[in-house]
Amino acid sequence: MLLGISTNAILFGAAAVVSLSAFVGLILIPSLGAYGRWPEKVAAGFLSLFVLGALVTVGIVAGLAYVFFSNDVSGIFPWSTG
Repeated sequence: MLLGISTNAILFGAAAVVSLSAFVGLILIPSLGAYGRWPEKVAAGFLSLFVLGALVTVGIVAGLAYVFFSNDVSGIFPWSTG
């Protein structure tokens, strides 16, 4: 544990940082750079939030489906015992 933070929290935080930076670099910046006028940029940014919401929703649903339909989730990581 690093400064009282659990390993799971560190891993989730790192995954969130990587995911958000990928969203900004691969979706948000190109969509804002594709338009010249500010109303178009606002609309592109707003629609990019829908893309982010869709990606988050698919990830949550896939994770919940895995946990719901799997009998044993202890083997997710190779180093886990159980």
